[in-house]
Amino acid sequence: MDQGRRRLTADDWATAALEAIGERGLAAVAVEPLATRLGATKGSFYWHFTHRDALVEAALALWERRFTEATIETLGAEPDPRARLRILLTQVTGGAGQDAAAANLLASADHELVAPVVRRVARRRLDYVTALFQEIGFPPEVAVQRAVLGYAAYVGHDELETRLPGVLPLGGEGGEGRLADYIESVLELLLHGAPAGPGQGTPAEAPPREPGPPVTRSSRA
Repeated sequence: MDQGRRRLTADDWATAALEAIGERGLAAVAVEPLATRLGATKGSFYWHFTHRDALVEAALALWERRFTEATIETLGAEPDPRARLRILLTQVTGGAGQDAAAANLLASADHELVAPVVRRVARRRLDYVTALFQEIGFPPEVAVQRAVLGYAAYVGHDELETRLPGVLPLGGEGGEGRLADYIESVLELLLHGAPAGPGQGTPAEAPPREPGPPVTRSSRA
């Protein structure tokens, strides 16, 4: 390794592996192509990992942290559960198709290394959103139903944006407005019949909603 070249870390390899999964699926995690991608040698790989499966596990752990735990941690700064729901829906809808690895990992959900991770991530997300609806005031059974509905809609939206970018009629000219309107309509559906929050009156008397935060969609990496 050149003296001026930064020594690669295990996270560097995990990031490269996760990017490869997003581009071509689990089979793309191979030591030699990743070493070429990183401008490294196979020796750098074996300094951090004993075998390919260990790298796959590291990439899966990175995916879980980056696209689930980090999001949940950020939302914790907002005390109002309705506002948290709005922020969450805005983030995941505006970012649909950006987690390129997600669709390919779901396609490999029967793989022995992938299966426990994607199941844990799905359960973690569902449990979090269910708790959010309960905090808003829905009974436990209804909270589960709303969480499943919202999560299933998110997975379908993300899959379509990943596999068929541009097919959903929410982009193009004026797309930001259409996407924002879509988010508001989903919120209205998910919060239909919600108990009134502080200062909101009864659901039927709730004040007109204010526009949500601007929604932007960045291009896929």
